[in-house]
Amino acid sequence: MAGEGCCAGRCAGLAGFLFEYDTPRIVLIKSRKVGLMNRLVQLAILAYVIGWVFVWEKGYQETDSVVSSVTTKVKGLAVTNTSTLGLRVWDVADYVIPPQGENAVFVMTNLIITLNQTQGLCAEFPDKTTKCSSDKDCSPGDINTHSNGVQTGKCVWYEEKNKTCQIFGWCPVENDENVPKPAFLKGAENFTLLVKNNIWYPKFNFTKRNILPTINQTYLKSCRYHPKTDPFCPIFRLGDMVVAAGQDFQEMAVEGGVMGLQISWNCNLDKSASRCVPKYSFRRIDNKDSSHTVSPGYNFRFAKYFQTAAGVESRTLIKAYGIRFDIMVFGKAGKFDIIPTMINIGSGLALFGVATVLCDIIVLYFMKKKYYYREKKYKYVEDYELGANESYGSRPESQQCCGVR
Repeated sequence: MAGEGCCAGRCAGLAGFLFEYDTPRIVLIKSRKVGLMNRLVQLAILAYVIGWVFVWEKGYQETDSVVSSVTTKVKGLAVTNTSTLGLRVWDVADYVIPPQGENAVFVMTNLIITLNQTQGLCAEFPDKTTKCSSDKDCSPGDINTHSNGVQTGKCVWYEEKNKTCQIFGWCPVENDENVPKPAFLKGAENFTLLVKNNIWYPKFNFTKRNILPTINQTYLKSCRYHPKTDPFCPIFRLGDMVVAAGQDFQEMAVEGGVMGLQISWNCNLDKSASRCVPKYSFRRIDNKDSSHTVSPGYNFRFAKYFQTAAGVESRTLIKAYGIRFDIMVFGKAGKFDIIPTMINIGSGLALFGVATVLCDIIVLYFMKKKYYYREKKYKYVEDYELGANESYGSRPESQQCCGVR
């Protein structure tokens, strides 16, 4: 019997849940605390919608991301005078490798050069794996990733100082144990970089380039970028870019590195097109940290091949250290459109419901008079069936309230 009563109670509760309907009821609460809180929340929402959404984020605009292309041109000369190469002038064809890159340009600032290499037999460069005392220490045909050739199995003298395993490869082998310091092309800080950047916003069919219409040929030949005095000149001195990134050019030139030239195009197309101009910033991208000293900087090898008078193939091997300048273009353009405007207005109006929900939670669950406010907030009505000969108006007023409690 107890089980049947419990079951009946559960069924009644389930029926009550299924056959109930809530309808809003407006209750005006005259309370300074609740009223002030309600107005403060509404004011905060209004400030967010107007200040952040519409003024700062320009929520009334349709936006588009930039499509960009970049070309570069480096100019400058450097003069060196060494015992190996003698007096020599270095121009763009010598230190820009390759001549054109995609959104990047590499400028050689230091190098280790090995002249007149030919295919033949010679002693390997001495290190822990190549030093030997007899032929037994060398393995014929052995090759590893750090070797300069194929071992022949013989142990020979390397410059009368050390014995190393003989190899067949490009001889004489490169000696890159000591990087020249100061940098070989220390005058590279005075080289200049011309950046030509064309942008396009497809959604608005808007195009522009960083060489502005006010720039003429005469001005372009003499200008140099400066963030205060000449912020729109597209010609940059290499040393100035490195300094602007908080680095020392001569220190960076020794082992090389990677610099970022950032071009920002943030345009409000509701205003004049002349106000859509680029902004430049600089930073060092590779990790320069005292705790990361393994394989620092930026370097690679390349060779220049030729034939001797005897018809023997020969080459000059260059291990090039330098600075790679990556040109990165960012941008967003906006223009008024009725659709995002209406969407953001609707979202803002919907947020005002937050004030009502917050005030209801505090009034009905946290205030001292919460039971009193609940009694005024909620009214419970039970449904009933009218009799055949009865009308609503014939019932007493107390019964017309339908069981208010």
